[in-house]
Amino acid sequence: MQEAIKGRVIKVSGPLVVAEGMGKANMYDVVRVGEKHLLGEIIEMRGDRASIQVYEETAGIGPGDEVFSEGEPLCVELGPGLVSNIYDGIQRPLEELYQHFGTNLPKGAVLPALDREKLWEFVPAVCENAHVLGGDILGTVQENKVVAHRILVPVGVSGAVVKIERGTFRVTDPVCVIRTDSGEEKPITLLQKWPVRRARPVKEKLPPDIPMITGQRSIDALFPIAKGGTACIPGPFGSGKTVTQHQLAKWSDVDLVIYVGCGERGNEMTDVLREFPELKDPRTGESLMMRTVLIANTSDMPVAAREASIYTGITIAEYFRDMGYDVAVIADSTSRWAEALREMSGRLEEMPGEEGYPAYLTSRLAQFYERAGRVVCLGSGDRVGTLSAIGAVSPQGGDISEPVTQATLRIVKVFWGLEASLAYRRHFPAINWLTSYSLYSDRLSGWFREHLGAEWGENTARALKILQQESELDEIVKLVGVDALSGQDRMVLEVARSLREDFLQQDSFSDTDSYCLLAKQNLMLRLILGFYDRACRALDEGVTIEQITSLDEVERIGRAKNVPEAEAQAVYAEILNSVDRSLDAIRQAREEEDK
Repeated sequence: MQEAIKGRVIKVSGPLVVAEGMGKANMYDVVRVGEKHLLGEIIEMRGDRASIQVYEETAGIGPGDEVFSEGEPLCVELGPGLVSNIYDGIQRPLEELYQHFGTNLPKGAVLPALDREKLWEFVPAVCENAHVLGGDILGTVQENKVVAHRILVPVGVSGAVVKIERGTFRVTDPVCVIRTDSGEEKPITLLQKWPVRRARPVKEKLPPDIPMITGQRSIDALFPIAKGGTACIPGPFGSGKTVTQHQLAKWSDVDLVIYVGCGERGNEMTDVLREFPELKDPRTGESLMMRTVLIANTSDMPVAAREASIYTGITIAEYFRDMGYDVAVIADSTSRWAEALREMSGRLEEMPGEEGYPAYLTSRLAQFYERAGRVVCLGSGDRVGTLSAIGAVSPQGGDISEPVTQATLRIVKVFWGLEASLAYRRHFPAINWLTSYSLYSDRLSGWFREHLGAEWGENTARALKILQQESELDEIVKLVGVDALSGQDRMVLEVARSLREDFLQQDSFSDTDSYCLLAKQNLMLRLILGFYDRACRALDEGVTIEQITSLDEVERIGRAKNVPEAEAQAVYAEILNSVDRSLDAIRQAREEEDK
């Protein structure tokens, strides 16, 4: 260990340790505290006194204990071996820690994030004497059946390739030697390090105009998110945040998912670990764990580690984005991180902001979300990668006027507002269609028009309008009853019910309904709205609302979401034809009665 700067503890307050004699240290330097060498990070400097947030339990640390600065910021290890792994907030591999130490983890336990002994097959992508820039792809390592890990020239390095060879290497072995522009020969290994608080540079940011398809109808049809976009999922306890996030992690059409459990209950991460290996990715047919990195920071870990887990997750995501991949970071939940900021701010005796949160809460949240985006990666080509950031927020009592939710809403472009009453009715995803919104809808309309036709935009707009009309009519129904409404208004209520129960509601345990292709979503909207149009014409021609709602086809529309994608077009067309026949029969019977 590099013992460049040495100080002594003078105060311990939970996860906050104050040490003196640290005048030569820098902000955000990594330090080791006490004889157990607990990992910490300097978060404030006052003269020669450093305030350190420690990422492990500080019981047993006291005044006089030594503190050593490592002279560098908190970094993550980047290289083959990241995918399918599960880490804690400071990138310790939890499975390897369990194998070495068992269930009771000793303080200061340290293992490298990437296995130093495992051999990887490296296949070069450039030849000797080629000139490379920082961010160029030197070669690939097939990490598993799904992910080809692209080995990049480190940022800031450029020059001619002196030596590169194919073979099996450990992550610490040089696979390439580059003679830099200054004449220095620099060996390149499969392993790189990057400070977590510094965003990885890009060549150019592009507008996010390609949707991230999630397979969740309420999201894709009504409130879409772009690849490289930002979204938040606020909702009270029991409103289905975890269900929604798991669905996004399982089915989103991204190449990799970084799932950060920063302070959530351990059983929720256990559910992820149990489910993901068994679930198959609809794009590859392989296990979802083959494209997932988990960062499990549970509630019993020190609050300071929640901040580390957020930065660790976003930095790993940027690394894969720089390879040209589409990556999604799902943080569950940023409220736990904000609570950690509030606790540390209080221990630092800073002037509190609203509800005790620090005044810099919004800027810290913005630093996380602004690292999302669709970018042209560094290097000599035009490689494009995307990083989408989705954060859950857990407002107390579901009050979205509290500071964390409001600060988040000022930053993100998509708001999926969850409602406990929908979750209690087993309506999942429990996204409230009246309060949610997406600011990407207009930007994505061109893509949807190109791939699904103009009908998609028209149908989604009509569906949202009908749901809003239902809300207005509900107020009237509460006052005077449903019988006081006209036939057309009662038809609006009936179709709105169909949209809610048959289209927006999905069963995450159903093989046919857990994930829904865009083409099938379009067909379902066409079916429901086609029935609505036929019913409205029939009402104008004298058919009663009771005759329409009692049709057998109404029940068939309710079961239509369970029709496999391959059969959907034929089955839905047949249902509409059947509606036409049934309505014609009613009209014919009425004409005969009139005679």
